[in-house]
Amino acid sequence: MSLNQPRKPIRKAVFPVAGLGTRFLPATKAIPKEMLPVIDRPLIQYAVDEAREAGIEQLIFVTGRGKTAIVEHFDTAYELEHTMSGRGKQLDVLDATRIQPGNLVTVRQQVPMGLGHAIWCARAVVGDEPFAIFLPDEMMVGSPGCMKQMVDAYNEVGGNLISVLEVPREEVSSYGVIAPGAKVSDSLTEVTGLVEKPKTEDAPSNLIISGRYILQPEVMRTLESQDKGAGGEIQLTDAMARMIGQQPFHAVKFDGRRFDCGSKVGFVEATLSLALERPDMADEVRAIMRRLLAEG
Repeated sequence: MSLNQPRKPIRKAVFPVAGLGTRFLPATKAIPKEMLPVIDRPLIQYAVDEAREAGIEQLIFVTGRGKTAIVEHFDTAYELEHTMSGRGKQLDVLDATRIQPGNLVTVRQQVPMGLGHAIWCARAVVGDEPFAIFLPDEMMVGSPGCMKQMVDAYNEVGGNLISVLEVPREEVSSYGVIAPGAKVSDSLTEVTGLVEKPKTEDAPSNLIISGRYILQPEVMRTLESQDKGAGGEIQLTDAMARMIGQQPFHAVKFDGRRFDCGSKVGFVEATLSLALERPDMADEVRAIMRRLLAEG
C-alpha cells in the first residue's frame, strides 16, 4: 500500500473467543472465560468498549461450542429490562451491552488450530477491508484506549500495525518480540522482524506484542497457505512475519497499562487496580487490602 493512497477506515474487528479457558477451571466449565467479571463487567465488555471508542462498527466473534453466553450478553434482554423498568430502575447500566442490530457477527472455529486459524475463520466477513484484532485476555487500560491510539497511527502511516509494550529484558522469552527499525515518532516504530519467545540473549528488543493488531486483508491469503508452527498450530505471528517487507509494518507503543487476564494473578491484579480507581468503592477496597496485608 502506498502511503499516498486513500486508506480504507478500520470498521471491523475480530475477537478470537473460542478458547476453552482451561487455566480457570472449574469456573470456566460452564461459563466462557471472556464472561468472567472484572468488578461488574465481563472481560469481553472491556475489549468491545475499546473497539467502539476507536470507531469500529462491526464486531466479529470467532467462537466455539459453549460460547453462546458471549453473544447473549450483547443481545437485548426483554424480560430483564421489563422487570427493571417495572421496579423503577434505570436501564443505563445496560447501555454498553447494546449492539446495533446487524453489527455483531459470529463464526465458528470448529477445531482448535491456533490464533492464526481463528483469524482466518473470519475471512468471509472481513472481506477486502483492513481490520482490527482484539485478544480479550490482554486487558488494555488507557485514555484514549489502545485501539484508538492504533487507529490514529494507522491514519498517519497505513499498512499493518501491532501494539507493543516495553518489558524488562529478562521477561522477553515469554512473549513475541519485535525487531525495531526506523523510528517514526516516540510511540511509532517500523517493524523489521518478529520473533516468538526468543532467548533473552537473542531478543532483538524488549518490545513485546501486546494483543492488539490492525492488519490488511492480505493476511488472510497468507494464513490460507500458512504451515503449522509452534505447538502444531497456525500462528498469526508467522503470517505477519511473512508480510514484513511486502507492506508497511509498524509498532505502536501503547501509552497505558496491560493486564494479563489469561492468568489468575493478572485477573486479580486487574480487578484490584480498577477497583482502586472507582470512587464508589476505592476507599473500602483500600481498607480491605490494608487489613489483609496486616493479617498476613
